[in-house]
Amino acid sequence: MRIIGIDPGYDRLGVAVMEKQDGKETLIFSTCLQSDRNSSIADRIEKLGNQLVEILATYQPNQLAIEKLFFNQNRTTAIAVAEMRGVVIYLAKCHNCTVTEFGPQEIKVAVTGYGKSDKRAVAEMLPRLVKNLPATALDDEYDAIAIALTGLVSASFTP
Repeated sequence: MRIIGIDPGYDRLGVAVMEKQDGKETLIFSTCLQSDRNSSIADRIEKLGNQLVEILATYQPNQLAIEKLFFNQNRTTAIAVAEMRGVVIYLAKCHNCTVTEFGPQEIKVAVTGYGKSDKRAVAEMLPRLVKNLPATALDDEYDAIAIALTGLVSASFTP
């Protein structure tokens, strides 16, 4: 099973592709796609969508793991992220991926064992679980790796 994990956003879109190799979760690819803040939301979504199509075609995952929308910020940001999230789900389905969604607490439990962990605890645990993490990355990329890892762990418990 090959999973693409996505941390949705229209400014930065975290992406990670993982699979199990020899019983271990292995990171195949990760990045943080970024859009031009001076561009319109429509242009930003188009650019990120086009980049995601290339990644889907290259790595051919069969499952998308994506974070559920959770916002305590302004509505404009939430709407734009929801729009990008919809594009991500649509593109994944067009590339024959099943879609699994995880809330922030589910991701924290999968990575740290505790649903109220903070971002630092998740970041500290990831290197213990995924050996080939990039040395430096934006938070969105690490979040995508945690989401992909959650997808792999969840899939191993699904009949």
